[in-house]
Amino acid sequence: MKDEKLIITINREFGSGGREIAYKLGALLDMKVYDKNVLEEIEQEYDVPNQLPDDIYALQKKILLNIASKESCIIVGRTGFHIFKNHPNVVRVLLIADYDARVKHVSEKHGITKIAARKRIKEVDREREEYTKKYTGVSRYDARNYDFVLNVTNIPGYHVAAFLAQNIRMKFLKK
Repeated sequence: MKDEKLIITINREFGSGGREIAYKLGALLDMKVYDKNVLEEIEQEYDVPNQLPDDIYALQKKILLNIASKESCIIVGRTGFHIFKNHPNVVRVLLIADYDARVKHVSEKHGITKIAARKRIKEVDREREEYTKKYTGVSRYDARNYDFVLNVTNIPGYHVAAFLAQNIRMKFLKK
């Protein structure tokens, strides 16, 4: 691996358990995970709530590039797959799951009915796709944007994280 830091980007379908998998992967590789919640905390320092949405995206991109220049890390969502597409040491992952499994996961995790879960999945999927297309001009579902596209239905999150960690170690973290 060159002097550049290792960047892992994880895009996921809502309800696939992708955020949890990212944190399990982070623990296995001893890498910090940056997701929407962490970025919102960082943005508070910049008084972002008063900025326009386009300014927020530009700021998030700037923050992510700055973080990646200082440390190896895992980026969850935030169009990371596109921001780091030309980085020499990037692994871009898309996690998907069967629709019924996603509905069950969202319903159980958020304590809502399956009808409400279906509605929420539809909203979040639409919002994420629109966001991605607006700022990158590509679909987040295009498999050509990723090194791994994994259907994680009925696979425990730890096993998905272990699979990714093993493959990432073989490619990038050889000593």
